[in-house]
Amino acid sequence: MRENSTRFQDEGDRIGFVPTMGYLHDGHLSLMRRAREENHTLVTSIFVNPTQFGPDEDFKDYPRNMENDSVMCREEGVDILFAPSAGEMYPNGFSTSVHVSGLTEVLCGRSRPGHFDGVTTVVAKLFSIVMPNKAYFGLKDYQQYRVISRMARDLDMGVDVVGMPIIREEDGLAMSSRNAYLSRQERQSALSLNRSLREAEQMVADGMTEAAQIESRVREIIESEPHTRIDYTQIVDMDDLTPLSEIAGQAVLALAVYIGNARLIDNTILVSAIASRSEK
Repeated sequence: MRENSTRFQDEGDRIGFVPTMGYLHDGHLSLMRRAREENHTLVTSIFVNPTQFGPDEDFKDYPRNMENDSVMCREEGVDILFAPSAGEMYPNGFSTSVHVSGLTEVLCGRSRPGHFDGVTTVVAKLFSIVMPNKAYFGLKDYQQYRVISRMARDLDMGVDVVGMPIIREEDGLAMSSRNAYLSRQERQSALSLNRSLREAEQMVADGMTEAAQIESRVREIIESEPHTRIDYTQIVDMDDLTPLSEIAGQAVLALAVYIGNARLIDNTILVSAIASRSEK
């Protein structure tokens, strides 16, 4: 992979990179399409990274379909599909990790200790191997996007980390490989996540700025459905992800909810009515 990337760079090509864990869906494909438009060469990786899963999480059961993923990549014009093994990425004696302080200790980092160290370490390795000019990440995992952006900036990796909009199913459920875990009844309950986000947006548009009241209403909507168990619902600063008590300008409302055995995340950007009027 590195030999190919070196050749592309020597020829003056710009490399666009879409790292994934496979079981591809339209959310992943939207990243590939943007990368295809903005770069000479498109590289996609598929690697289910064991170091970002906790001991009781779903690493062994995480959905995989390399044959179908390969076809989808080919149809999207991917030039190289990079699919290393765990042994290649973490050979015997591997003892290095990358840690981003602060951003990784809230939201998902609080309930999944060690998760983001696994993410940043594998992404740092992938950046080193692929040597991309731009790397594309979906904003469904807004915290991951912020963490990787900070890592790339702090370590002078020379990679432009691009955040891409959330892609949703027709019923509003954010696309995720883990949606495959949901039964029909659980999927109906999962729609409460998107409903709660839309309700929060409307509350803020109507002038509500108190985070606690918005979060309370979000929890009420989600908990009204069966099969739901909330990990967190929190309104945080867009840059440093610190919790907010009042919305002044823009903020992120982030959710993590267990639907049956599936842990789903989602978010939306809230813009206060006061900020909207002042901008106009």
